Amino acid sequence: MDGNGRWAKKRGMPRKMGHSKGAEVFKRTVEDCRELGIKYCSFYAFSTENWQRPKDEVDALMKLLDSYLDDIQTMARKNTKIIFLGDKAPFEENLRLKMIETERGSAENNGLHVLIALNYGGRDEIIHALRNIAEDIKNGAVNTDELDEQLFEKYLYTKDIPPLDLIIRTSGEQRISNFMIWQGAYAELLFTDVLWPDFTKKHLMAACVEYAGRTRRFGGV
Repeated sequence: MDGNGRWAKKRGMPRKMGHSKGAEVFKRTVEDCRELGIKYCSFYAFSTENWQRPKDEVDALMKLLDSYLDDIQTMARKNTKIIFLGDKAPFEENLRLKMIETERGSAENNGLHVLIALNYGGRDEIIHALRNIAEDIKNGAVNTDELDEQLFEKYLYTKDIPPLDLIIRTSGEQRISNFMIWQGAYAELLFTDVLWPDFTKKHLMAACVEYAGRTRRFGGV
């Protein structure tokens, strides 16, 4: 969900206003996905690298996240399963508890699955998985001969979630920026110049049409 800061700057607003508008678009896009019958949607909200941003911006993002999580808890009441990707440890206790409560409270929901990446990085996720696998091998819970792609995936934050089909990157940047490196190995990529706060259902539908017209070979002919 890229381009919040640039959207605000173009309008002479502080960057935090762009993030606030971006949060509104996130909520609307979740409902758009629900209406379109999409089963899984993932959103990159805050990366492991975003902590390096100016303190006032990070503080504003954390404050926004607090109200953001209240809205997400409301989403869960619509048979929505909420899954947070990333390490929750660096967040303040009230934020961590809200994330944990939301995941537990929506665990049995079987409608739309909403994955939200917070303090997430694709490389960090792989290292996290490797450490846990190494610990299980050390404890005798896993035999090295058993290690394959399927077993490795059970140690990722996206355990039991299908791989990505389509990655949409807004704001004109043409890179995936450490987002779901493993899960997106065969994802279709779509880059748009639209800044995230300007992203609408029309843009989402156009992306779905573009995806439907592509041929996916997964390395075959």
